[in-house]
Amino acid sequence: MTIASHASRRPTLSITLLSVSLLAVSTPILAKELRLGLITPPQHIWTQTAERFADEVAERSDGEMAIALFPSGQMGDESAMFSQMETGLLDMGIMTAALTSQREPSVVGWFTPFLFNSVAQAAEVANTDAAQQMLKNLEDKGLHAFGYTFAGMRHILMRDAQIESAADVAGKNMRIIPFSAMNAWWRAVDARPMPISLPDVYQGLQNSMLDGVDIDLDALVGSGFYEVAEHLTLTNHMAFPAVSVMSQATRASLSDEERQLIDAAMEDALAWGIEAQIEAEERNLTMLEDRINVYTLESAEDAFSTANQAFAERFGDHPLIQAFQQQSTELLNAE
Repeated sequence: MTIASHASRRPTLSITLLSVSLLAVSTPILAKELRLGLITPPQHIWTQTAERFADEVAERSDGEMAIALFPSGQMGDESAMFSQMETGLLDMGIMTAALTSQREPSVVGWFTPFLFNSVAQAAEVANTDAAQQMLKNLEDKGLHAFGYTFAGMRHILMRDAQIESAADVAGKNMRIIPFSAMNAWWRAVDARPMPISLPDVYQGLQNSMLDGVDIDLDALVGSGFYEVAEHLTLTNHMAFPAVSVMSQATRASLSDEERQLIDAAMEDALAWGIEAQIEAEERNLTMLEDRINVYTLESAEDAFSTANQAFAERFGDHPLIQAFQQQSTELLNAE
């Protein structure tokens, strides 16, 4: 009885093993997937840059590696995403330099007022020794930094009138990015900086809670703010970079070949993003000139000299910021 029972089960066991083997052969090996988070919406140039990176990785790896994108703050705000990367819960991010400066204070140097007059100039400075040292300084914060990319230069959008002097913003409710450099700059001219989230700005302008916005043209056009605020003053008062970073824990888990592939794909994507942003600046401006009042404040640096001095007094003593400012000026003046 016992012998017969064992014999009767042998064919079933053989069939089961054969089925498992066939399943293993027929099931494709899943790609190694890395997760990349951003706060920007799908139409933003930084999200487009991330999409370019994901495509490059898939192509270069023949589909063996994949980048899963989480735009629009799906993984939380930037503070949350930084924490996730530092612990390895999130693999990568394209993070504003504003929030990155909370990890590496020298990054504030990028917000030196009137240091650049265009995205193209800011991009040139990204390869200076000081700019690269800022990235290296993130290594001991649990992050590997690849490089920079850029949104548009910062300008001033107002509901009721263009800006002809700093006095025109005194007492005005101005939406800003909530970080120290921008807050100090606006407070120095007696404006009331308000750190309102970007999705709430449209309504804030519409219901007069906000008088104006410190804004780049990408966000202005993409969010339709020109529908509720009709006076754009071109100032180019600050650049607005982002830093592409990866968790050190994730990087350590990759092979040398995988790291090289990721590095090359990111280099290509960041270069593409910069060129695309330079083109977008012209396209956005042309569109806005057809819809609202666009005024160029030729003497913007002089008009906001009090704010510029406030920035210098608060941040100008940092040695790496000083080196960054000096190298930027020397490079751009040599052209």
